Amino acid sequence: MQSRCGSCSPLIPPAQPFLPLIDLRHAVGVPSEPRSPAESSRPRNLRPGLRPRIATYLALATFVAVVILSVVTFAATRNYLLDTSTAAARSQAIANAQLIRSLVGANRIDAGEVVTNLRTEASGFAVLHLGAEDLFYAQAPLSFTQSNLPSTFVRNAIDGVSGIQRVEFAGRPYQAVAISIPAIDATYFEVFAISDVSDTLGTIRSTLIAAVLGITVVAGGIGYLLSGNVLQPLRRVTQAASTIAGGALATRLEPESDPDLQQLVTSFNDMADAVQERIEREERFASDVSHELRSPITSLGAAVDVLQGRAEELSDRNRQALDIIATQVKRFDRTVMDLLELSRLDARAGQDQLEETHLTPLVERIATRHGYGDVLVVSDLGTEDVVVVDKRRIERVLLNLLDNARDHAGGASDILLSSSETEILLIVDDNGAGIGVSERVRIFERFARGTASRNSVGSGLGLAIVSEHAQAMGGRAFVDTSPSGGARFVVTIPRGEQA
Repeated sequence: MQSRCGSCSPLIPPAQPFLPLIDLRHAVGVPSEPRSPAESSRPRNLRPGLRPRIATYLALATFVAVVILSVVTFAATRNYLLDTSTAAARSQAIANAQLIRSLVGANRIDAGEVVTNLRTEASGFAVLHLGAEDLFYAQAPLSFTQSNLPSTFVRNAIDGVSGIQRVEFAGRPYQAVAISIPAIDATYFEVFAISDVSDTLGTIRSTLIAAVLGITVVAGGIGYLLSGNVLQPLRRVTQAASTIAGGALATRLEPESDPDLQQLVTSFNDMADAVQERIEREERFASDVSHELRSPITSLGAAVDVLQGRAEELSDRNRQALDIIATQVKRFDRTVMDLLELSRLDARAGQDQLEETHLTPLVERIATRHGYGDVLVVSDLGTEDVVVVDKRRIERVLLNLLDNARDHAGGASDILLSSSETEILLIVDDNGAGIGVSERVRIFERFARGTASRNSVGSGLGLAIVSEHAQAMGGRAFVDTSPSGGARFVVTIPRGEQA
């Protein structure tokens, strides 16, 4: 057998169209998982997971509730503060108006002096209007006069309509109080600064906004943490479903104390029981049928062998018919054997005999033992490149790939072995026309045939068996295009834990 390994001298003729092994892993495209056309065309789901959504919904609900509460609180506080300020302003203004009625009523000439000496609130102003004289006396004429009040408010007050109005002066808010004093034919105006109330309301507003944002963030964080416990039953369901999908059909969910969750547990376990029963029934049926067919096939094979031993006594037409029967009996026997093997793989019957193995000499021995000694083996594996596997699985995988190349693609051109940090690649290139992209996933299904093998012999189960063994070893099988244009079948084999 021709071979090449990392520690041997080169034996490959220069004309061979092989890629350098250093580029082998890039050539077969190991990092990408093969996807079916349905998966490729399926739009990516960009929606966030259930746990972030729960946290977001809780944060939004908290935000709305806190905003409503904050608005109500701010409105009530604002009304209270303004009402308190207004009451204080009215009381102060009434007291000053009574004082003016007493002092100015006795001597109207001293009205200006009386207004000047009035005691008002800090930053407050006073203005007196005498009706008979139509004169205005301002407490601080250089700072605030009647001209700083709304003209409508002043006119109404002079006409005898007392009132209170909020005004702006020098960019600050004020409360203006107008009191009619008919006993002396006068109108008194007093203006109180309410900037303290405005500042207090601003502080309360900022505090409430910060509180809303902080409580919303905290609620989202609490929701995210609590949703972990809420979603724990769903994670158990997901884990159980994944375990069942991996082949452990006896997996079931534990009972829950919550009645709503118990309904989910009961429904899931009932579904798992039904699925397990159906799968086991189908596996038993396939296994029983295969076993029952072994005896008649063996008898047919023996009868065909007897007839072929006396083929010279038959006519040409009968010999042709006998050859067809012999071919179909062999094909039938191979199909039954493959079905039996798939039944054992489905049932996971038997224990793997795991051991550390150097693949290069193992592959060479397998190829030689089964009549493929002329197929070139190319390897870049060193002495440290070992895998922990069952050798029988490696033999079955390699033999099926070689038989597939022989039956459908003009034979295997070479066997390649290469390594990465976590796995070793077993590759078989053939001399065929290659596999179409649309068929590269489907050909590993049971009884599936590629376009090039429609009229070829075979059961249609060989590549399915390869895929099953690859998965049993923790790897996978896929097909690509070889440098010569044929098909390149790749099986990844994890290195495993070395002893």
